[in-house]
Amino acid sequence: MASSPTTRHRLGLLSFPLLLLLVFHHHLVAAATGIRLAGIIRKPSPEVSNIFREAPAFRNGDSCSHEERIHIAMTLDSNYLRGTMAALLSILQHSTCPEMVEFHFLWARFEPDVLSNIKSTFPYLKFNVYRFDSNRVRGMISKSIRQALDQPLNYARIYLPDIIRSDVKRVLYLDSDLVVVDDVAKLWKVDLQDKVLAAPEYCHANFTQYFTDVFWSDPELSKTFEGRNPCYFNTGVMVVDVDRWRQGGYTKKMEEWMAVQKQKRIYHLGSLPPFLLVLGGDIMAVDHRWNQHGLGGDNLEGKCRNLHPGPISLLHWSGKGKPWLRLDSRKPCTVDHLWSPYDLYRSSAHYFEE
Repeated sequence: MASSPTTRHRLGLLSFPLLLLLVFHHHLVAAATGIRLAGIIRKPSPEVSNIFREAPAFRNGDSCSHEERIHIAMTLDSNYLRGTMAALLSILQHSTCPEMVEFHFLWARFEPDVLSNIKSTFPYLKFNVYRFDSNRVRGMISKSIRQALDQPLNYARIYLPDIIRSDVKRVLYLDSDLVVVDDVAKLWKVDLQDKVLAAPEYCHANFTQYFTDVFWSDPELSKTFEGRNPCYFNTGVMVVDVDRWRQGGYTKKMEEWMAVQKQKRIYHLGSLPPFLLVLGGDIMAVDHRWNQHGLGGDNLEGKCRNLHPGPISLLHWSGKGKPWLRLDSRKPCTVDHLWSPYDLYRSSAHYFEE
């Protein structure tokens, strides 16, 4: 059944303290009744073709007649499909104009089951699928600190402007391990001014740690950031002017740094450092509320992370731990219970009934 704009926005505008209170209340009920928060993933029986519940059909509000289409790009991988489904639901549920949202999926290999699950879970979804040729980066990938960062599809965001339809002028790139708890149109409409990319910046982070001593001790390489004040930004949430990207040849610039990396080992973190090298200190900064990242925990030890203070519009489980895996193992972090209301996996426990 379709949800009304009024109902949708009552959910979307829920204050975070209230949301936490609801989650805490669920814990109490679960403890009293012996209900498990999440079970172990079971392989679906052959007669069940779709392992996800069908999502409600979200409709535009009355003010949407003159709104522009919002283009959102994500990668598509069967290993992260459960996260992708939750992300899609969260985006549509909190959008004032969900019918104006069009998705662009990049995948490295054709997986018909993935496509059929998306179609049956979101029958009204407007989406396009593009093939990313892994051979474009396979010879340029250097081993990083985490195997997941070494997958060719992790580099697809560098090639997005070359792959997406030519009539798309701006795109919002989102990772699959996040949920949006605000109207995504607010982020989409950010004024890029003359910048090619917008994202939350984190200037308190130690920027030098993203590169090796080899980089900083080389007088030519270390001059890269002269005239810039580079800050860390997370590439899992980015607004990109794809026209300006194409005109500026940014894909080639990042490939050149990847070639240097193969020779000298100047960084450790997969596809992130090429973005920092080319665009660090030269992006449009947006409010931190749009990427509460790091909720996956410490990259090496997988420790739980707490929420940062302040308003939140997007929760991002970047890092080693993913909420669906921790919930199924029955060893979730507290923040994982903020992801579970968007989980459409059939075998999961749900906090909010349809």
